[in-house]
Amino acid sequence: MIEFTSDNVWLAPGATDMRKSIDGLAAIAQHVIKQAPTSQQIFVFCNRSCSKIKILYWGGNGFWLLYKRLERGTFRWPKEVAVPVCISRRQLAWLLDGLALEQRFAHRPMDAKYLS
Repeated sequence: MIEFTSDNVWLAPGATDMRKSIDGLAAIAQHVIKQAPTSQQIFVFCNRSCSKIKILYWGGNGFWLLYKRLERGTFRWPKEVAVPVCISRRQLAWLLDGLALEQRFAHRPMDAKYLS
C-alpha cells in the first residue's frame, strides 16, 4: 500500500514521453521541476494526447511508479503551463477522476444559523 506523506504534487510542464522509466522521470523531476526526486514529493507526468499519466514517488527505500492509461477520454491536464505546477493531493484526485484542477466548490456553503 502506498501512503503519500507529502501534500506537494508537482505536474511536469508540457507533454512527457511515456517511454521514460524511473530514471528518466527522476531526471525531469530534478532538472526541469527542480526538486529532489527522493524528497517524497509526488511527481506527475502526462503524454501529449492526455490519455496516459505516470506518477513517480519516493517510498523511503525505493521509487514507486504508477501508470494509468485511459481507454476512453482524456485527463484535463493544464496545456498552457510552461513551468512546473504544484497542486494539492485533492487536486490530483480531481485530475485522475477527469475533473479540472480549478473546482469552484464541492458543496454550496451554508449559513451557520441553519446548523443549530
